[in-house]
Amino acid sequence: MKNRVITISREFGSGGRTIGKSVATQLGIPCYDSELIHKIASESGFTENYIKDAGEYAPGGFLTSALSNRAFGPTNEDYLWKIQYKIITDLAEKESCVIVGRCADYILREKADCLRVFIHASMEYRSERIVKVYGEREESPEQRLRDKDKRRAAYHRFYTDMKWGDARNYHVCLDSGELGIEKCAEIIQQLY
Repeated sequence: MKNRVITISREFGSGGRTIGKSVATQLGIPCYDSELIHKIASESGFTENYIKDAGEYAPGGFLTSALSNRAFGPTNEDYLWKIQYKIITDLAEKESCVIVGRCADYILREKADCLRVFIHASMEYRSERIVKVYGEREESPEQRLRDKDKRRAAYHRFYTDMKWGDARNYHVCLDSGELGIEKCAEIIQQLY
């Protein structure tokens, strides 16, 4: 029997990580988020900071650059993708869990009994939240949100050929700004 896994993809600032950790705690199963970065760093030899950055950028930054880089063989990002793919697959085979981000929704689409969730919220809600939770103030919060989401979308599209955030790619999409963090966690737990 396949383990039951919840994958949570999320817009930056929507509370997806917080929701994932809450769901995992309520269900008594592990949640993998920053732990994935640690595992990938350990297996690849790259630093955790490099992996955090590489995990949100399509190789080369632009498609043309990425294709020209690939003419000389796989990029560092391709190498990290393979390690990430293996680690996420191994975790799903080992135990039921919650996995936040890292294209786990795509990686596990046919490998696990997987509930795929996307968390989103209005720009206003997310802007207020990142200032409050993360102390973001260097640039306008809205620009930071747009940049981060744009990078996540490009990375997801590059490795999965799927549109990040498209409701058709998930079982459920929840608006954390309207429903609240706790209600989103409760809904996911009930669906699980």
